[in-house]
Amino acid sequence: MLLKLYNNYGDDMKKLYLVLIIFLLFNFKSVKAQTISFYKCIDGDTVSLKINGKVHKVRFLAVDAPEIKHGDKKADPYGDQAKLYTCFALKTAKEIKIEYDQNSDKTDKYGRHLAWVFVDGNLLQAKLVENGLARVAYLYDNYKYTDDLKKLEAVANIKKINMWGDCDYTQYIILGILFIIVIIICIFDKNFRKKTINKVKKKVYNKTTSEMDKLFK
Repeated sequence: MLLKLYNNYGDDMKKLYLVLIIFLLFNFKSVKAQTISFYKCIDGDTVSLKINGKVHKVRFLAVDAPEIKHGDKKADPYGDQAKLYTCFALKTAKEIKIEYDQNSDKTDKYGRHLAWVFVDGNLLQAKLVENGLARVAYLYDNYKYTDDLKKLEAVANIKKINMWGDCDYTQYIILGILFIIVIIICIFDKNFRKKTINKVKKKVYNKTTSEMDKLFK
């Protein structure tokens, strides 16, 4: 059929026809689906993915998850939970896809890819925000899914889900009360006072004796 149409065209149309076929073939290769697999989990909003056989760090666009422990810096509340959620979602995913936003740079200053990450058809950024494990952040332009994320964030905030919930100080209050009780008992206990005074006297005596020995040597 295509050959018959080609033979019916004049020379100029034949040339145009050939150019069109080459263009379509070239673009078919360029839009070929990427093969993406999980490689390594870094934290709640950054992972390493193997894209067409090459490992790339991918930073989730438009969200910020609580930080995990870095060196001497302690983890933020729910930082570990966010990482576990992301790791589990990607490790168990049957299909991982990424989408670059036309209003965002493809990479950041650290060379990480900035992308929307889909797990089995679900936007992972949306799942993190919905479960109170990330907030909407780093919006430098009008990105594709940010309106949806903001709605999910508002609901999570109202419901006080995870990072949006009030900090529970109950355990610290209990520990503080117990500490005060122990101090009071120690102060009013005669044996404790006697032992403490004797220890102080002994230290003062030993220190004085040591200094006197040095003086008369």
